Amino acid sequence: MSLLDLSPIQQRRLRNFRNNRRGYWSLWLFLILFGLSLCAELIANDKPLVVSYQDEIYFPVVETIPEETFGGFLPTEADYRDSFIAGEIQANGWMLWPPIRFSYDTINYDLDVPSPAPPSAENWLGTDDQGRDVAARVIYGFRISVLFGLTLTLASCVVGVTVGAIQGYYGGKVDLFGQRFIEVWSGLPMLYLLIILSAIVQPNFWWLLGIMLLFSWMGLVDVVRAEFLRARNFEYVKAARALGLDNRRIMFRHILPNAMVATLTFLPFILTGAITGLTSLDFLGFGLPSGSPSLGELIAQGKANLHAPWLGISAFVSLSIMLTLLVFVGEAVRDAFDPRKS
Repeated sequence: MSLLDLSPIQQRRLRNFRNNRRGYWSLWLFLILFGLSLCAELIANDKPLVVSYQDEIYFPVVETIPEETFGGFLPTEADYRDSFIAGEIQANGWMLWPPIRFSYDTINYDLDVPSPAPPSAENWLGTDDQGRDVAARVIYGFRISVLFGLTLTLASCVVGVTVGAIQGYYGGKVDLFGQRFIEVWSGLPMLYLLIILSAIVQPNFWWLLGIMLLFSWMGLVDVVRAEFLRARNFEYVKAARALGLDNRRIMFRHILPNAMVATLTFLPFILTGAITGLTSLDFLGFGLPSGSPSLGELIAQGKANLHAPWLGISAFVSLSIMLTLLVFVGEAVRDAFDPRKS
């Protein structure tokens, strides 16, 4: 779709977004970083990208190859960092490694100093207190944080917009009881509930997503509700109702597009809050399972190992860049939908 295919108001919004140079370039930089994190297995991995052995080509990143294939004795997957396997492959072919030869859970047993080890040519950002490569954990942690935030933001948007639309369109007792329920529900301490439930159920990605979704959807209800309360008595809504359109089509075809203008400006900030929430839970030990690539867990390690400043600095810089870019994008989106900007 070209710029000429857009409506005049959409062209104005796109121009406003581009005029905010800080937000425009922040979006591109964030997309580049997120795209690279989606290819984390090709950047940081303890398996070669390509192996040539006895004139045969193998791709260990996408297939499981037994050790017997490379002259070993076991039918299990080959350990390409093992000196015997590496020597056999080098003697009969070659290996193409990713830039970082460690995955997020790979322990470097060849360190010359105790863990956590400082940055070196092998471990660019050093290792954590278990000998795992910090650079690899930052890349994988960045990916899981953004994916968690995007999933939670999308689900919160669907639930919050639906609830706000129903309250605002029907009003009356539906709106009254809905607001009282939200007031009570928003007063529940989410952190305490997570602490209690984590003692019963082992937390994982989807479990945390479901728990945080129970509370995160309320941020959009007031915005959508106000738009529907304002628009339900407009002339075009009354005309659509007089023509016999059902309430569902009026709500989601005629009123919702106008309500989404205000909703879209909140999405980058909801994404930022979701990432911050996951990081906080991981820092406190109530987040993702132990061993998962987590920026919050890396911050906790930095706090526990003050003599290893590279741990805290790596996590701080990663989170700062991620959240700063998202805030700049949110400001640009807000400017794009601001009717006062021409």
